[in-house]
Amino acid sequence: MQHLKPRLLDCLKGYNSETFTKDLLAGLIVGIVALPLAIAFGIASGVTPEKGIVTAIVAGFIISLLGGTKVQIGGPTGAFIVIIYGIVNNPEYGLQGLLVATMLAGLILIALGVFRLGAVIKFIPYPIVIGFTAGIAVTIFTTQMGDIMGLTQEALDKNGNIITVPLKTPGDFIGKWICYVQNINTFNIWNFLVSILSLLTIIFSPRLLRKVPVINKIPGSLYGILAGTALVLVMKQYGIGGLDTIGDRFHIQSQLPDMVMPTISWTMIQTLMPVAFTIAILGAIESLLSATVADGVISDRHDSNMELVAQGVANVITPLFGGIPATGAIARTMTNINNGGRTPVAGLVHAVVLLAILLILMPYAEYIPMAALAAVLVIVSYNMSGWRTVRGLLKNPKSDVTVLLVTFFLTVVFDLTIAIEIGLILACALFIRRIMETTDISVINDEINPTDEADLTEGHEENLKIPARCSVYEINGPFFFGIANKFDELQKNLGGEKPKVRIIRMRKVPFIDSTGIHNLQNLIEMSHEDGIHIILSGVSPKVHSQLEKAHFYDIMEADHICPHIDVALEKAREVLNA
Repeated sequence: MQHLKPRLLDCLKGYNSETFTKDLLAGLIVGIVALPLAIAFGIASGVTPEKGIVTAIVAGFIISLLGGTKVQIGGPTGAFIVIIYGIVNNPEYGLQGLLVATMLAGLILIALGVFRLGAVIKFIPYPIVIGFTAGIAVTIFTTQMGDIMGLTQEALDKNGNIITVPLKTPGDFIGKWICYVQNINTFNIWNFLVSILSLLTIIFSPRLLRKVPVINKIPGSLYGILAGTALVLVMKQYGIGGLDTIGDRFHIQSQLPDMVMPTISWTMIQTLMPVAFTIAILGAIESLLSATVADGVISDRHDSNMELVAQGVANVITPLFGGIPATGAIARTMTNINNGGRTPVAGLVHAVVLLAILLILMPYAEYIPMAALAAVLVIVSYNMSGWRTVRGLLKNPKSDVTVLLVTFFLTVVFDLTIAIEIGLILACALFIRRIMETTDISVINDEINPTDEADLTEGHEENLKIPARCSVYEINGPFFFGIANKFDELQKNLGGEKPKVRIIRMRKVPFIDSTGIHNLQNLIEMSHEDGIHIILSGVSPKVHSQLEKAHFYDIMEADHICPHIDVALEKAREVLNA
């Protein structure tokens, strides 16, 4: 069994100054890319901006230090916004509840990695992943409409005076849109223009500057924030106000918080476990998806179990500094790769760069307008939506489309926890149905179909003669639950009286599950009650072993299990003539 070992240890062997230079440049650029995203994710999640940056620093450093990939960049991502916002704004949970849920999720991730379940996570159905990702994208887009349009509401200050404050919306999707419509009269055209300017800058700056050395490495999101901030500063010079900045809503502390253990109780653990499970599953899927994409670009192969352990450790430690859930981020990982990063050192550098920004430059972040951050998150939601992928999946089988749409609408209308749980249940049910459909039961007659290659290879079938009152059934495929009922359905469709002997050919049954064994036992018992003898033919050694372990032969005579059809037919004749 392969031992869990961080990829950093392998990468440091033969590490040289040339590789370090590439990692240093990549880490510097990724740090700059991560800054606006960390701030935006923190605010959109309902916490302070520095908590987003602290998460990117602490979690990003740990994920690169212990991770199972060479180039993965960890930190807060848009996928967690919906979950975090719901927890923080729930009076029963609050910020303490978020920290506890994140730590529980970290422990779950560590367990998944230690017990080698990394490969299992990869097999979560693709329509589920796309469904809840697209749902999260729509939800993020919805949460930003208030800041883009500059909507406000009236409230009372401490002295009982009426003041204007940013619009506070309900937590649910439908409630948000109802609230927007009800307060559309507070629409701020200047706020909207700042958002549009930032949005256009984010979209077009990379294209306009792609041929300019060094500058073309800076992400469009940073240019968008700079453009929006510059416009707001100019507008304030001319007395055009009413545009909220980060400093108007938050006081940013330019320091790394002290480690504080959150208050934990058994009741809190029980209450938050479903949410923690959702955070863990979502984090595992996103981090391993990001690692898989990175593998394809750099022709590498990550250790999914070690990556889950690293993600888990990061999510256990980050809350001690007041951080939020973190995972591998595809966009930042690809930025790392595209700028030459090839070892975890680049991820470590990215965390150090963010730490330096937090300690030195964070006071200037107070001038960033909320409208510009909203534009950044609109772009994030667009990139997350994967609308082209969704459009392609709608052409797939109805079962895949059903899983996709149900997961999407549950994510949007209700919440991600319900969406993942029901989506997984629905996917499992449809998977079982598909497996059952691949297993068919056919009736074998005296005449052999000469086009059946499987029959032609067995010479003893050429002169197959089936005696009267004997039915021969062929099972082709795995023996799952529900198969036993098909015998009676087939018999009813054929009409006539019930046979005295029923031969079940199992040569094409690769395996049988416990429910299949139970149903086969029930079939034999019901057949005995109807005076029908059951004879098994062509049982493979693997299936035979499974039947023996289940003490299946306690209810069936040993001579009724035959190696092939000729022996089974001879046994049938003995029973009929007895």
